[in-house]
Amino acid sequence: MRWKRKIHHGGPSKQQQVSPLADEVCAIDKEVSHLCRIKSEPSQRTRASIYAGQKRPVSTFKLLSGRESNCSGMGRFSSADCSYALRKHLPVKGPWCVDDMDSEAYISQFSADGSLLIGGFRGSHIRVYNSEKNWKVHKDITCKRLRWTISDIALSPDQQFLAYSSLSPTVHIVNVQNAVRESHANITEIHEGLEFSDDDDEFSFGIFSVKFSKDGRELVVGNNNESICIYDLGANKVTERINAHVADVNVVTFADETNDILYSGSDDSLCKVWDRRCHKKQKPVGVLTGHLDGITFIDSRGDGHYFISNCKDQTIKLWDLRKMSSTTKERTMLHCIVRRIKTVLQHACPMGKGNIFRLTSNAYKSCTPKAYEWDYRWMTYPSEARYLKHPYDQSLATFRGHSVLRTLIRCYFSPMHR
Repeated sequence: MRWKRKIHHGGPSKQQQVSPLADEVCAIDKEVSHLCRIKSEPSQRTRASIYAGQKRPVSTFKLLSGRESNCSGMGRFSSADCSYALRKHLPVKGPWCVDDMDSEAYISQFSADGSLLIGGFRGSHIRVYNSEKNWKVHKDITCKRLRWTISDIALSPDQQFLAYSSLSPTVHIVNVQNAVRESHANITEIHEGLEFSDDDDEFSFGIFSVKFSKDGRELVVGNNNESICIYDLGANKVTERINAHVADVNVVTFADETNDILYSGSDDSLCKVWDRRCHKKQKPVGVLTGHLDGITFIDSRGDGHYFISNCKDQTIKLWDLRKMSSTTKERTMLHCIVRRIKTVLQHACPMGKGNIFRLTSNAYKSCTPKAYEWDYRWMTYPSEARYLKHPYDQSLATFRGHSVLRTLIRCYFSPMHR
C-alpha cells in the first residue's frame, strides 16, 4: 500500500491519492505514523548534515560518505541510520533449509525470546528447534488423536509447556523442557488432554486457535462451533463460553498483560473485542469492520490499543481500539452496508457479470460480500474482488501484496527490540 502523509499549512488539507487504485490511501493515526517515520528515515542530525534540511531521499552512498567524513559529529551511524540503510538491501545469508519432513508444515512460531522455533506438520509431528544451537532439534513430538492436521500451537510464557490443538475439542499439553527428547504421546511421555466440549454441544467441534494467557494460568480457544472457550488450568475446567460470531472463529488472542481483553476474528469478516470484566460477557464491547472475507489471524501489539489482522481478502489491516463501533451502531448500519456493497459489486462486474458474486445469508448477517464459489484452499482469488473496499472500513491502514491461499496464513508485529 502506498500513502502520503497529510500536510498542514495553516489549515487542514485533504489526502492526496497516489494511484487510480487509491481507495486504500489513508493517513495513519499520529502515534503510529510517528513511530513508523522515525524508524524508516535517517536521524535528523544526519539529514541536516547531508542535505541541510531539504526533504530528499538520502542515498546509501551519501550515508556512507557522511559517516566517513563525520558530518553528523557522532563518528558512527545512529540506529535510525542503520535501519534506513539496511532496509534497501536483501539479507546476505539464507534462506537455508532447517529440516526436511514428509508432510506440510502449516504452522511455525518463535518463542518470545527467539531461542526456540516450533514447527507443526500435518503428519502428526511437532518439532522444537534450538536457534542458538545451530537449529538442532530440541524436542520431537508425535501427537495424539490428530484429526487431519495440527491446527494451532501455543508456548507458555515461561517456555515450559506447549499446547497443541487439532480439529477436535481437545487440546493437549506437553512439557518441552524435560529430558525426554523423543516425545511419543502416552508412550514415552504423557500428553495431558484438556477437554473443551460440553454436554450441550450438538457435534464434536474442531479448534482453530489456542493461546496461553500472559500469566500462563489460562488457555483460550476459538473453534468452528462459532464460540470462544476459556480454560482455567488450575481448576482444570472450562470457566467461560462465549457465543462470539456467526461463523468459524479462526483466531482468538489476549490483548495485553492484564488478560482482561480478548480479540477474536472469524469467517464472518468481523474483528470483535471482548472485555471479561463486563457483566454482559456474551456481548462484545466493540466491533471493527473493514475486511471482506474470513479473518485468518490476529496479532496484538501488546499496548491495549493496536492490533493487526490478516484476511482471505488478501489484506492485512491495522486497527485501533479507540476507533471501534458499538454493537448497537453495527446493527443500525447493516442494511446501509449491504446496499452499498451490492452497488459496488454491480459496478465491478458490468455487462451482466454480476453473478460472479453473491451475498450469502451469513454474509448478510456480517456485512460481508462473498466471492462466488471462492475457496482459499484450492482457488486463486478473483481479480474482480481484489480492490473492493468495505464502505465502512474502520481500519487505520491496509497492506496488500501477499497471498492468502491453501492455509490460514498468520501475521505478526516485529519483535519489540527490532
